[in-house]
Amino acid sequence: MAEKPKLPLGKLLIQKGVISEDQLRIALMEQKRSGDPLGKLLIALGFVTEATVREALSENLNQQSTDLTGILADANAIRMIPKDIAKRYRVFPMVYDKNARTLMLAMSDTANIVALDQINAMLAKDTTVLPMLASDSEITKAIDQYYGFELSIDGILQEIETGEINYQSLQAVSDEYSQPLVRLMDAILADAVQRNASDIHFEPEQFFLRIRYRIDGILRQIRSLHKMYWPAMVVRLKVMSNMNIAEMRAPQDGRIAISFSGRQIDFRASAQPTTHGENFVLRILDRQKGLVPLDNLGLDDHELTLLKLMIARPEGIILVTGPTGSGKTTTLYSILNHVNTESVNIMTLEDPVEYPMPMIRQTSVNESAKMGFASGIRSMMRQDPDIILVGEIRDTETAEMAFSAAMTGHQVYSTLHTNSAIGAIPRLLDIGILPDLMAGNIIGVIAQRLVRRLCEHCREGFQPDQLERMLLGLKSDDPPVTIYRATGCDHCDYQGYKGRLSIMELLKVNTELDDLIARRATARELRSAALASGFRPLVEDAVRRVIEGATSLDEISRVVDLTGRLT
Repeated sequence: MAEKPKLPLGKLLIQKGVISEDQLRIALMEQKRSGDPLGKLLIALGFVTEATVREALSENLNQQSTDLTGILADANAIRMIPKDIAKRYRVFPMVYDKNARTLMLAMSDTANIVALDQINAMLAKDTTVLPMLASDSEITKAIDQYYGFELSIDGILQEIETGEINYQSLQAVSDEYSQPLVRLMDAILADAVQRNASDIHFEPEQFFLRIRYRIDGILRQIRSLHKMYWPAMVVRLKVMSNMNIAEMRAPQDGRIAISFSGRQIDFRASAQPTTHGENFVLRILDRQKGLVPLDNLGLDDHELTLLKLMIARPEGIILVTGPTGSGKTTTLYSILNHVNTESVNIMTLEDPVEYPMPMIRQTSVNESAKMGFASGIRSMMRQDPDIILVGEIRDTETAEMAFSAAMTGHQVYSTLHTNSAIGAIPRLLDIGILPDLMAGNIIGVIAQRLVRRLCEHCREGFQPDQLERMLLGLKSDDPPVTIYRATGCDHCDYQGYKGRLSIMELLKVNTELDDLIARRATARELRSAALASGFRPLVEDAVRRVIEGATSLDEISRVVDLTGRLT
């Protein structure tokens, strides 16, 4: 049987309907300019995902591919290939089978004969290498994650304190890293990203510097350093984030962009003068985590269908509410990603743009350039948009412009700071929006919070007592259920929780609610009407997550009020 002819990657992707001829032409022009591989450029341009390129290559080469995310590393395999060789040839040793004497090796280029020869020469003569195709960034991430960092924070601190160099930790460092403080800051940033922190806090006290990470929404103290380190550290942070290093008495903002584990990580920096020196906070913006498919938001089938019906309405305003750090931006980006096609023009106005998205025109609010939310919406209306995202409704002018856009045939998305979905109506009245303007123009309101997810390795099941059954809304004649509590293990850093999930309430505004809004009904009347039409409050979604075993009763009681269920 004749072997299937190999197609060039570009032609193969066109044949599969993944990219267009124009997109291939753009990528080939970029390739002439930069010399980078075509697959890498198609990913960088936002035309395809890494998974798509990997699958296409594996099919074309008749080569088995692998996904390195969430693998369990084999220590024996890792010991067989030094880190510098793994990094040089972009390979990652996955599994070593002692009986079969085979080493499964993830490679970004399985046709790299030089790499295979070099690795074969290092291994015992009876060992067979099985190459598996994997993406560049996944291999880099696995090397960083499982080989450990080249420079430990402790090693650098010891070097600064004693003047003694830990040569083992320096073995692969280039000359630009000769300054230990430069390496210290990079090591702290890398450590925070590896621990999935969302923020890094550098907090100077009278005699020491406290470093805290916000992990899964909770601040956790990581280190305490002597105060003498801080002046040099803050200068380094300001240089990295393009701030004025001479200015120490006024607040400053900046941005840092670095590549970590083969992917782009952005940090939003903020310096604030305090009594003991400048307080420095970095918000970590990981583009990979910023885009969550709509189906992965954690909604049950009924709520997901309801959300899709709300999105399908061609004009009107959809509001996402919740406190700071409740995942509003991620939800909005997931919705935009769901509706992002070549047939619609999506424009956003954000403060600032957090995650760049292909095909979407994104603008940062800039008060100094007289580009506020209200003037920005006015300007965007002249750009023929179909869908508009306004980062936040803060004042009357922005609210009026957003509703004006919704009334003129546009779909508008925005956020609002309220405690519940129904609370958005009185909040808009408070801002100064007339009830007549609201009625008929609000498609729906989403209220959400983030709760920590129980660690699946150590969660402990138990039967709830009478009080806990009441909080869960279980009747005395309901069958017994098992719920879980946090304990703590190696996998979750002894916290009992690892990762977060969203709990949501979706209020779809129907004609009855529109009538109530138009006549300035009270929040109680609005709530009664919503409940009558099938509205499920936030607390119900939180309880659903507890009964599913995803989170604990203690955790949801930290985020939502359960006391109303005791009456």
